[in-house]
Amino acid sequence: MSSEYQSTETLDVKGQSCPMPIVKTKQAIDELEAGDVLEVVATDSGSMSDIRGWADGTDGVELLEQVEGDDIYTHYVKKTE
Repeated sequence: MSSEYQSTETLDVKGQSCPMPIVKTKQAIDELEAGDVLEVVATDSGSMSDIRGWADGTDGVELLEQVEGDDIYTHYVKKTE
């Protein structure tokens, strides 16, 4: 795991498959302030491409990093506005 990013909140979506990690990530980001970082922890390998695609196509968010571990996928998403 990365310690480079100080996450404001951690969202645990382990055991959930598409589209729930994206739905819950969007809901959690909506609750944060600009500049906050959301750490999303998932077990769905598809979350790597799903969250990247969502972040690339969504104004006001930036995907900072994705870390692939042993069946755990961690995403750091920053709310930019």
